[in-house]
Amino acid sequence: ADVVVAPPFVYIDQVKSSLTDKIEISAQNSWVSKGGAFTGEISVEQLKDIGAKWVILGHSERRHVIGEDDLFIGKKAAYALNEGLGVIACIGELLEDREAGKTFDVCFTQLKAYADAVPSWDNIVIAYEPVWAIGTGKVASPQQAQEVHAALRDWLKKNVSDEVASKTRIIYGGSVNGGNCAELAKQEDIDGFLVGGASLKGPEFATIVNSVTSKKVAA
Repeated sequence: ADVVVAPPFVYIDQVKSSLTDKIEISAQNSWVSKGGAFTGEISVEQLKDIGAKWVILGHSERRHVIGEDDLFIGKKAAYALNEGLGVIACIGELLEDREAGKTFDVCFTQLKAYADAVPSWDNIVIAYEPVWAIGTGKVASPQQAQEVHAALRDWLKKNVSDEVASKTRIIYGGSVNGGNCAELAKQEDIDGFLVGGASLKGPEFATIVNSVTSKKVAA
């Protein structure tokens, strides 16, 4: 799928019924394993039952507000993939990491946790989201974003395979909007976007989608 929307759990059915089949549905999170009594959690099986095709895992708020660690997120990804959901696998550094020169270290560690756990890379999209740029209005410059995306692709090449490195989509998330999407989309290793606030504005979201679509046609 080229366009996926991720409404809150309680609205998934409502949103799905109002969309064309060209736009797929993602959940914003899922539980780590099968069944059991985990009150308040949503299982992968429930998501599939309601028609979700994707799940976002490892989002910065899950990591830094709720306290999920790399190992737990890797297990979630493996379970979702084994059960047939696609995974949007988020990684990204805090401002203090970037200022300490640890951007690559942090991102590679998070990426390795996925790589160590997942059964295959066929249904994984990597989302790089510098935490300091989420909802802050600060945006990584196209050059900063491209630098990290290229490094992530190189890591996949060295640690997984050439094929996975070339086929895996690496998307950027972090205050993407209608004004900056075109320049970001021009970067060689930016394959799309994980859009937050701007996705709530229909025309602006369409602008962002089209910025990537036109790149694909041109390529």
